[in-house]
Amino acid sequence: MQFLKGNKLYSILTGTCPVCHNGEMYLEKNPFNLKKNLKMHERCSHCGTKFKMEPSFFYGAMYVSYGVGVAIAVATFVIAFFLLGLDRHYTFFTIIIVLIVLFPIILRVSRNIWINLFMHYDKNLDNKE
Repeated sequence: MQFLKGNKLYSILTGTCPVCHNGEMYLEKNPFNLKKNLKMHERCSHCGTKFKMEPSFFYGAMYVSYGVGVAIAVATFVIAFFLLGLDRHYTFFTIIIVLIVLFPIILRVSRNIWINLFMHYDKNLDNKE
Protein backbone atom coordinates (compact mmCIF):
# COMPACT_ATOMS: atom_id res chain seq x y z
CA MET A 1 0.00 0.00 0.00
CA GLN A 2 3.02 2.29 0.05
CA PHE A 3 2.13 3.43 -3.47
CA LEU A 4 -0.92 5.21 -2.02
CA LYS A 5 1.08 7.13 0.59
CA GLY A 6 0.29 10.83 0.35
CA ASN A 7 -3.28 10.06 -0.69
CA LYS A 8 -6.26 10.19 1.68
CA LEU A 9 -7.11 6.64 0.66
CA TYR A 10 -3.89 5.44 2.31
CA SER A 11 -4.89 6.86 5.69
CA ILE A 12 -8.48 5.63 5.34
CA LEU A 13 -7.51 2.04 4.51
CA THR A 14 -4.58 1.70 6.93
CA GLY A 15 -5.85 3.67 9.93
CA THR A 16 -2.76 5.84 10.07
CA CYS A 17 -2.47 9.51 10.94
CA PRO A 18 -4.17 11.63 8.24
CA VAL A 19 -1.43 14.28 8.50
CA CYS A 20 1.83 12.29 8.35
CA HIS A 21 0.63 8.79 7.32
CA ASN A 22 3.06 7.20 9.79
CA GLY A 23 1.57 7.09 13.29
CA GLU A 24 -1.22 4.66 14.18
CA MET A 25 -4.60 6.13 15.16
CA TYR A 26 -5.91 3.09 17.05
CA LEU A 27 -4.49 1.40 20.15
CA GLU A 28 -5.38 -2.05 18.77
CA LYS A 29 -4.56 -2.87 15.14
CA ASN A 30 -7.15 -5.68 14.98
CA PRO A 31 -10.64 -4.19 14.40
CA PHE A 32 -12.31 -7.43 15.52
CA ASN A 33 -11.13 -6.92 19.11
CA LEU A 34 -14.49 -5.42 20.00
CA LYS A 35 -13.51 -4.10 23.44
CA LYS A 36 -10.76 -1.95 21.92
CA ASN A 37 -12.17 -1.38 18.44
CA LEU A 38 -12.66 2.38 18.78
CA LYS A 39 -9.95 3.14 21.37
CA MET A 40 -7.67 5.75 19.85
CA HIS A 41 -4.39 7.39 20.73
CA GLU A 42 -4.82 10.99 21.87
CA ARG A 43 -2.04 12.17 19.55
CA CYS A 44 0.01 10.81 16.67
CA SER A 45 3.26 9.27 17.90
CA HIS A 46 5.11 10.59 14.83
CA CYS A 47 3.90 14.17 14.26
CA GLY A 48 1.88 14.95 17.41
CA THR A 49 -1.42 15.63 15.63
CA LYS A 50 -4.36 15.58 18.02
CA PHE A 51 -6.95 13.08 16.74
CA LYS A 52 -9.91 14.14 18.88
CA MET A 53 -10.30 17.79 17.92
CA GLU A 54 -13.36 18.30 20.14
CA PRO A 55 -15.33 16.10 22.57
CA SER A 56 -18.05 14.85 20.18
CA PHE A 57 -16.00 15.04 17.00
CA PHE A 58 -16.62 11.47 15.83
CA TYR A 59 -20.43 11.65 16.07
CA GLY A 60 -20.35 12.73 12.43
CA ALA A 61 -18.81 9.36 11.55
CA MET A 62 -22.25 7.82 12.23
CA TYR A 63 -23.53 9.42 9.04
CA VAL A 64 -20.54 8.14 7.12
CA SER A 65 -21.07 4.62 8.52
CA TYR A 66 -24.64 4.68 7.24
CA GLY A 67 -23.38 5.40 3.72
CA VAL A 68 -20.64 2.77 3.94
CA GLY A 69 -23.14 0.21 5.26
CA VAL A 70 -25.58 0.95 2.43
CA ALA A 71 -22.80 0.63 -0.15
CA ILE A 72 -21.77 -2.75 1.28
CA ALA A 73 -25.39 -3.91 1.41
CA VAL A 74 -25.96 -2.95 -2.23
CA ALA A 75 -22.75 -4.68 -3.32
CA THR A 76 -23.76 -7.80 -1.37
CA PHE A 77 -27.21 -7.72 -2.96
CA VAL A 78 -25.78 -7.52 -6.48
CA ILE A 79 -23.35 -10.38 -5.80
CA ALA A 80 -25.85 -12.63 -4.02
CA PHE A 81 -28.93 -12.01 -6.18
CA PHE A 82 -27.52 -11.48 -9.64
CA LEU A 83 -24.18 -13.30 -9.66
CA LEU A 84 -24.92 -16.20 -7.31
CA GLY A 85 -28.62 -16.44 -8.21
CA LEU A 86 -29.91 -16.68 -4.62
CA ASP A 87 -33.59 -15.99 -4.03
CA ARG A 88 -34.80 -12.90 -2.14
CA HIS A 89 -34.88 -14.51 1.31
CA TYR A 90 -31.36 -15.94 1.10
CA THR A 91 -30.12 -12.65 -0.35
CA PHE A 92 -31.64 -10.76 2.58
CA PHE A 93 -29.99 -13.09 5.12
CA THR A 94 -26.70 -12.84 3.24
CA ILE A 95 -26.80 -9.03 3.49
CA ILE A 96 -27.52 -9.22 7.24
CA ILE A 97 -24.66 -11.68 7.84
CA VAL A 98 -22.18 -9.63 5.79
CA LEU A 99 -23.11 -6.42 7.63
CA ILE A 100 -22.76 -8.11 11.04
CA VAL A 101 -19.38 -9.61 10.16
CA LEU A 102 -18.05 -6.35 8.68
CA PHE A 103 -19.50 -4.09 11.40
CA PRO A 104 -16.15 -3.50 13.20
CA ILE A 105 -14.45 -2.64 9.91
CA ILE A 106 -17.31 -0.31 8.92
CA LEU A 107 -16.93 1.54 12.23
CA ARG A 108 -13.21 2.10 11.75
CA VAL A 109 -13.38 3.00 8.08
CA SER A 110 -16.14 5.50 8.85
CA ARG A 111 -14.02 7.18 11.51
CA ASN A 112 -11.06 7.21 9.14
CA ILE A 113 -13.13 8.82 6.38
CA TRP A 114 -14.56 11.39 8.81
CA ILE A 115 -11.21 12.51 10.20
CA ASN A 116 -9.73 12.65 6.68
CA LEU A 117 -12.43 15.14 5.69
CA PHE A 118 -10.99 17.63 8.17
CA MET A 119 -7.25 16.90 8.14
CA HIS A 120 -4.88 16.91 5.18
CA TYR A 121 -1.60 15.16 4.42
CA ASP A 122 1.56 17.20 4.94
CA LYS A 123 4.50 15.71 3.06
CA ASN A 124 6.94 17.76 5.15
CA LEU A 125 5.89 15.82 8.29
CA ASP A 126 6.20 12.44 6.57
CA ASN A 127 10.00 12.30 6.88
CA LYS A 128 10.24 14.12 10.21
CA GLU A 129 12.53 12.37 12.69
